[in-house]
Formats: sequence, structure tokens, C-alpha cells
Amino acid sequence: MPCRIEDYGLIGDCETAALVGRNGSIDWLCWPAFDSDACFAALLGTERHGRWLIAPAEEITVTSRRYWDDTLILQTRFETAGGAVDLIDFMPPRGNASDVVRLVRGVRGRVKMHMQLVIRFGFGIDTPWVKRNEDGSALLAICGQDMTVLRTPVETRGEDLTTVADFEVGEGDTIPFVLTYSPSHLPVPKPIDPSYALKDTEAFWTEWCSRCTYRGEYRDLVMRSLITLKAQTYAPTGGIVAAPTTSLPEKLGGARNWDYRFCWLRDATFTLLALMNSGYTGEAFAWHQWLLRAAAGSPANMQIMYGIMGQRRLLEWEAAWLPGYEGARPVRIGNAAHAQLQLDVYGELIDAFHQWRTAKLELDETSWSLECAVLQHLAERWDQPDHGIWERRSAGRHYVSSKVMTWVAFDRGIKSAETFGLKAPLEKWRVLRDAIHLDVCAKGFNSELNAFVEAYGSKMLDASILLLPSVGFLPPEDPRVRGTLAAVERHLMRDGFVLRHDPREVEKQPAEGAFLACTLWLADAYVLAGELGKAQELFARVVAIANDLGLLAEEYDTAAGRQTGNFPQALTHIALINTAHNLSAAEKPTEKPAMQRSK
Repeated sequence: MPCRIEDYGLIGDCETAALVGRNGSIDWLCWPAFDSDACFAALLGTERHGRWLIAPAEEITVTSRRYWDDTLILQTRFETAGGAVDLIDFMPPRGNASDVVRLVRGVRGRVKMHMQLVIRFGFGIDTPWVKRNEDGSALLAICGQDMTVLRTPVETRGEDLTTVADFEVGEGDTIPFVLTYSPSHLPVPKPIDPSYALKDTEAFWTEWCSRCTYRGEYRDLVMRSLITLKAQTYAPTGGIVAAPTTSLPEKLGGARNWDYRFCWLRDATFTLLALMNSGYTGEAFAWHQWLLRAAAGSPANMQIMYGIMGQRRLLEWEAAWLPGYEGARPVRIGNAAHAQLQLDVYGELIDAFHQWRTAKLELDETSWSLECAVLQHLAERWDQPDHGIWERRSAGRHYVSSKVMTWVAFDRGIKSAETFGLKAPLEKWRVLRDAIHLDVCAKGFNSELNAFVEAYGSKMLDASILLLPSVGFLPPEDPRVRGTLAAVERHLMRDGFVLRHDPREVEKQPAEGAFLACTLWLADAYVLAGELGKAQELFARVVAIANDLGLLAEEYDTAAGRQTGNFPQALTHIALINTAHNLSAAEKPTEKPAMQRSK
């Protein structure tokens, strides 16, 4: 059985990422990049599909773990009757190769250890050819385009298509294991010195974290979320994946299992605000440049998501040979939603560029021409049905959040033109902005519920309507906004968390747990409404279900008390950062406030 989702820790080198279980097993590792088919292992529950375990061979009495301060160096301590040992896992960001370094350090007594390495490529189906290199210093595993290189002073042996080793570690000893990836046609990568790599990795993360400008009450939470966001960034392009995993289920044992190893335009503004408010303008600029390249071309062909290098063909297929995490099938690779029409992403793109200008940061000269082309296209499409923010795989509808974000697109275009003296057809945009506003208020508000609803003509709610005040569509004191918040509290709350979908829709009841980003959106709405106590309580509730390392998945099953969905989830951590900033600004209004997307 695999670990529980929340029992994993994250390591990464800003090009790849791995999940390390509390039991000392790495069960998910993508080579050489987040959307590569060269997966060393799959977080899907069976050893034969890939695993790298290093743990005591004897019974473990206590396991504890932590990150080294503000770094992505993970330390797991195992205590046994014979002594104690630390397993230190990290990926040094050296730039020209990806390495996973695992150091076994003796803390007390002598401990017998066991190492088991099951290497499978191609999402668990391809078994490599394994051999020693010429001088015997490394173990090579080769299959097709892929090669991994294992270096360790420990003697290893092959058993049943698995590499294993047994060894002992005493107090003061350090035994290294280094697994390196390389395309198989290239020369074997040069070895690294594990002790120097550890120092370099610690220095890299310590220096990066020192740039954080947030000094509020929630600094530790914000810093861990920022590190997680940085780890899910593909440094060569600036793209940020929604999660480093695929097919971790929204409902345990269910079929809502999606590939999140892509970059969503929908997260653009939230991501920029999280980075810029925290002092990371370099990362924000890299994300902006990725956005500009990814969205380049005809606005009619703009997608809702792209690959980390801007890839557009994200064809979805199923890995039928994989059993799925705790039996949740199918296991999906790629994401068919990339081809959907989701009108809200146009608003996200224009809003992101406006926020960048508001922060007085220089934009590429092509940005405004792209924005004008997008708004010209949107003028012809805003009144069409789409698939909505939650990417429903059914017929299109007139989703309220989609329409609101088309209003945001024209509103931010107008504000950019007016504030920064940019040439634009302002009168046409103003007419469209006002028409969309009237349309949403007339068709998207249900007077019987006294709330905005999921879609025109519906009596159901969905959590995306919580964004109406934060994007500036209506002021927080508007009675329709207050009515909507009250309706969300009545219908979308489960055990103190917010659901994405209205549970009154019978077919949605068994689908998933509470959505953590939406819960934080409600906290943001409370801040804007002046209900600071409610906001603080909700924020604390989300933080309390983070794992012992401060990591959060997409959703939370309140009945099972378990995290669900892909992990760690960038949108959840982005929402946590932004809510922390909003709370800090509200609690200490005399200090410089955080940038708000409604400006």
C-alpha cells in the first residue's frame, strides 16, 4: 500500500520533483521534467511500478521528519531498538543534470538498513537494462531514451528485477546514495560530491528565502508555501505546474483523476500577486514571460493550460496497466480539458498584465498588442456558453464566474489604457464592460436565494462566485454580495470547509472533498467584508490540516480526515500566501497593504 497523500514530502531542483514518503520511500519521480514520459516511478501503490526505499531493516519505533529551516532539504529520523538514523533527501539545483541525493546518517547506536530500488520508465511499464559502467563505480539503468545512474559505496545486488542492498550505519557515519538522470545517448553524467551538494543546496534555498519581504504573523506558513511554489517552477522557462503529480484522486477510489503537471492560465493573477507581494519579482517576471510566450498567436487558439515549455498538444490517454492510487482508476496522462473553451482565462491574462503594470514593473512591448487582440476576440465570444472554471466535461453553459471574468478582462484593459496612456478603443470597451455587468446581474443573480448562482437559470451555487468581490465586480458591502456569502455558508460548507459544487446536485455528492483554495477564497471575502474574525478562523482551519511539513493537497475529505487530489497543489499554496497577506494587511492597516487584484 502507498502512503497516505499527506504522508509525503516534496523535494525538487526547480526542474524535476519527487515525493518522499514518511516510510523512506520515493514513490513518484519524473525525469527529466514535469511532463515527461520518463517517469522513474508512479505514486500508484505497487512496488513493481517503481520505488526507491531506504529504511531500517528492523522494526521502527518512532519516525519524525522536518525540513532544514527555509530549505527543501528533507530529514526523516527513524528510531529503532538498536539506535537512530537520519535519512536526508534533497535534489541539488545544479542545472545540467537532475540528481536525487539520499544521505544515511547514524545518530545513535548501530542500525541495520535496507535499500530497494525498482526502476521503471514510461509510467511503470518499461523495465530497463541494468549494468555496471566500465570501472564499476556506477550502476546504469537504460531503456530507450532514458538512463539513470546510481552511485553509492554500498555493495548492491540484483534480485527479481530489483536492485537491493543491506548495510549498517553507526553513530557519526554518513553513507550516500545518488541517482542521476540523463538521456541515454549522452555520456554518463559526471559524479557529484554529496557533501558539497548538500552545502550548495542549503545555500541556494537559504539565499532564495532571504529575499522574502513578508514579515507578518504567518511568515513560516508563507515561506513554506513559497518554497513549494518555487519547487514546482520549471526554471528554464518560468512555467509553474499546478502539481507535480497525476491522477491522485479527488475522491478516494473514484474516477475523477486528472493530470495536473501543466501550467494553467487561470492561476496567472493569483500567482503574480503571491510572488510580487512576497518580493519575488524575478520569479514573477519569469512567469509573465512564460504567459506571454504561451498565449502568443491567435487569441482564438488560446488554451486554458500549456506544458512547462509552452507545449499545446496535451493529449489525454489512460495507463491501463496501472492500478491507480488506492484503486482510483483510470490513471490519466495528459489533460483533455486543454481544448475546452473557458472564457475566464481571458480575464485572468488581462488582469495579470494589469497587475504587473500597477506594480510599476516593465512589460514586454508586445504585451499590449496581445491584450488588444485578446479583447477584440473576446468582444465576439463573451456571450457564448463555455465549460467553466471547473472544466465540466459536459455541454457548455453560461457560467457566472466565466462571464464575470470577461468583465474583468475589459475592466482591466480600460484601466491599463487610462492609467498608463495606452492606445485603445476605450468607448467600445466601456460599452461592453457595462453590458456584461448588466447581463450577469440580471441573469446570474437568483432573487429567491438572494445570491449569485453557478450558471444562468440555475438554482445551484458553486464556489467560484466567492471571487466576485475580490475581482472588483461588486463592492463587498453590496447586499447581493452579502447575500451570496450567506448562501455559500448555508449550502457549500461541510464541516467548516467550502465545497466547489453544490451538494444539492445529487450526482455531485459522492464526487469529492472540500476544495481548499475555495475555503481560502471565502476567507478573503470575509476580509473584504470586514469580518476579520471569521477570516482568521477559516484560515486557521485550513492551516491545521496541512501535513507536518506544511504541505497541502487540492482537497480535504472531512469524513475520512484525509487530504485528496494532486499533491502538493500550487493553487492551494498560492491561496494560502494571498490570504496571509490579506489578513496581515487588515490586521495592521497602517503598514503597506498587499496588492489587491480588484484595483
